[in-house]
Amino acid sequence: MQKIVIVMPSYNEADNITRMIEELFIKEFPQIKDAEMHLLVVDDNSPDGTGKIVKEKMEKHENLHLLTGQKQGLGWAYIRGFKYAMDKLGADAVMEMDADFQHPPRFVKDMVKAYSDGADYVIGSRYIKGGSVPRQWALSRKAISYFGNLFIRLVLVKPKLHDLTTGFRLMKVKGVLDKIDLDNLMEPTRFAYKVDLLYQCIKNAKKTVEVPLEFAPRTKEQSKFNPKEMISTFKVAIILGIRDKKRFIKFGTVGFTGYIINAVALELFSGTAIASTFASFFTVLKGTVLGFIAEPSAWAAGIAAELAIINNFTFNNIWTFKAEKIKGFFNIVRKFLEFNLAALGSVVIQFVVIGLMVVLFGDTRLIRQLGILVSLPLVLSFNYTMYNLFIWKTWKLPWRK
Repeated sequence: MQKIVIVMPSYNEADNITRMIEELFIKEFPQIKDAEMHLLVVDDNSPDGTGKIVKEKMEKHENLHLLTGQKQGLGWAYIRGFKYAMDKLGADAVMEMDADFQHPPRFVKDMVKAYSDGADYVIGSRYIKGGSVPRQWALSRKAISYFGNLFIRLVLVKPKLHDLTTGFRLMKVKGVLDKIDLDNLMEPTRFAYKVDLLYQCIKNAKKTVEVPLEFAPRTKEQSKFNPKEMISTFKVAIILGIRDKKRFIKFGTVGFTGYIINAVALELFSGTAIASTFASFFTVLKGTVLGFIAEPSAWAAGIAAELAIINNFTFNNIWTFKAEKIKGFFNIVRKFLEFNLAALGSVVIQFVVIGLMVVLFGDTRLIRQLGILVSLPLVLSFNYTMYNLFIWKTWKLPWRK
C-alpha cells in the first residue's frame, strides 16, 4: 500500500490545527482505502502553542507527526517537511496542504484517487469545472488571482494546465520529487517557491492531472499573501520562462542568421548559370503541376537553403546545443551528413514553396523573398524538431531507452 504524507506547515495555527487534525483523521482518512495516510505538521516554534497541541494529538493518532524548527518562511518549512517525509517516513508521495482550511480536507480523497489512478503529479485546481475561489473575495482580489495565474500560464507556456499558483498539490516521490534540488528552489522564504517547485514537478512527471478545488476563505486571521509576494512570484515565473526557452531563443537567433544568408544567397544564385542549368533538365515539366521544378529560382532556393544549413549546423553545435556539442573531425563530418539528411525536409519545403510562388505570381525579387518568409515557420518547426530528436538528441522518443 502506498504511503502518502501530507506536509502541513503551521505558524500560530492553534485555532485551526485541532479541528484540522480531527477532520483528517476521523472523517477523511478512513474514507481512503487504497493508501496509508499520514500527516506531518511542520511547526516553526509557534508562540501560540500550535506544536504543543500537535504533540498532544500524536498520543491519539499514530500517523500524526511533528517536525519543529526555526521560522525561515513557508518554502523552507515545506522543504524540511518534504525531506523528512522522504527520508524518515518513507513516503511514496507527499502532499502540500495549508493548515488554515483554505484547502478543505474533503478534497484530499480526490487528490489521492487521481494519484492511485496513475498520476505522478496532482494539482488541486480552482479554475477547472468544479473548482472555485471564495465568493467572499472582493472583485479586485479575484481579478488578481485569475489574471496572475493566467500570466504565469502564458510565461511558462502551459496552456493545458489551469491553476499554476495553487498550493494544494500531491507529488510522487520516485522520479518526480526526488529529482529536485530542494535546497536550491528559488525564493524559498516566499510563496514564489511554489512556482519553481511546480515547474520542476511538471517537467519530471510523466502524467499531471488537475482535480477540482473549491478554495475556501481563511476562517481565522487574514491571508499572508501581499504585493511583495505577488511581485516575487511573477519574477520567478519570468526567470523560469526565459530559462526554459533559452535554447529556443538561441536556436531562433541562429535561425535568423541562417535566414539572412538564405535571403542573400537566393538573390545571388537566382540569375546564375548553375541554377539555370539545373532547371534546364526539367523544361519538359513546364505547364504541368510539377512545373516549379523547371524554375531557376527554385534551384537557387535549394542552394541558398544548403548554405543556411551549413551556417545553422556550425553555430547550433558550438552555441545552441553547447552542452551536447559534437566533437572530433570524423564525428562532426558524420553528424553534418546526418544533419543534412535531417534538414532535407526544410530544403524541400523551401524549394516547393518558392517554386510554386514563382509559377503563380512571377519570378521577381519580391516574390522570392516572400517565398522565404512563407516557408520560414514550416522550416523552423521542422528543423527544431529534427535537431532535438536526431542530431543532438535532447528529446527522448518513447521507444528510445
